[in-house]
Amino acid sequence: MIELAIRMPLDRFALRVEVQLTADAVAILGPSGSGKTSLLEAIAGLRRGAVGRIAIDGEVLLDTAAGTRLAPERRRIGYVPQDAALFPHLDVRGNVRFGVRGSDGERRFDEAIAMLELAPLLRRFPATLSGGERQRVALARALATAPRLLLLDEPLAALDLALRERIFPYLLRIRDQAGTRMLHVTHSVGEALALAREVLLLRDGEVAAQGAPGEVIEAGRLATIDPRATFDNLVSGPLSAADGPEATATLTLPDGTALHVPDGSGAHATFSIPAEDLLLAIHPLDGISARNVLAGRVSGIEPFGRDALVRVLAGGIEWRAKLTSAAVRDLDLSDGKPVWIALKTHALRRLGSPVV
Repeated sequence: MIELAIRMPLDRFALRVEVQLTADAVAILGPSGSGKTSLLEAIAGLRRGAVGRIAIDGEVLLDTAAGTRLAPERRRIGYVPQDAALFPHLDVRGNVRFGVRGSDGERRFDEAIAMLELAPLLRRFPATLSGGERQRVALARALATAPRLLLLDEPLAALDLALRERIFPYLLRIRDQAGTRMLHVTHSVGEALALAREVLLLRDGEVAAQGAPGEVIEAGRLATIDPRATFDNLVSGPLSAADGPEATATLTLPDGTALHVPDGSGAHATFSIPAEDLLLAIHPLDGISARNVLAGRVSGIEPFGRDALVRVLAGGIEWRAKLTSAAVRDLDLSDGKPVWIALKTHALRRLGSPVV
């Protein structure tokens, strides 16, 4: 368990966070300037202005009332900032080895290299790496120190969409295989839903909400608090390769419906579909180019700024479609109304081609 009771003055307000976090993966959402990075830096011991108490599994890292303030290097915390912050004069091997200590250091180095698939890059220097490669090296460097907690400050934000989708599976691998607890700052609801078991929502340095992702992540609430929040649909299932020369495959949805997807490799896959790429109709669709047409019912409508997110139950899962308020009105959408989702095959982007 992570116990936080932190206070720290910032430029526009004071950071005041008092929570107990029990999940192995926690997403921290909130608008830019809400204190997310400052919170991570306080936990890592990088902000001297932080006062209060920080404890991880009962070990106190900070207790200003008792005069306890562990130095950053004694906290056993890995920190991965947005820009990776690699040492330009060290190659990949040197960057990952930096900070590795102890008799099992070689084993941890090898495990980090294997998990992030960095063996072909060991002799290269940061200036020759792509953005995705640099982030993988930064993740490996943090993991090789055997941290009890990994702090990720929007590690995918500086990458383009294709690279984000290729790096994200490594974060899932770290969570599931390394067993490392993590706090992940993001603006992406899709990332939070896929990675986190718990969500912390910050606004002006204070906790606006905390709890299970499904309870905290509501479009109306996020639209008010974080206008940069993005909603993606995530769909996972067993994969079947298509017969014949087609490059597409089919993914089986929970109710048995076959969804046409663009990548046929592997036995199981996860795909991301932006909410704005879902088209809704109130009559059965025929004669359209979209390979995927799913019948469903509206399960909720949430305001999202000037637009709306329409939730639709179809294929055994709940989808989110981003529509203008005018479209919601013109279609006369309401809870329980039958609708049809049209989804182009190539609107689905696979989370998981690991080579970057």
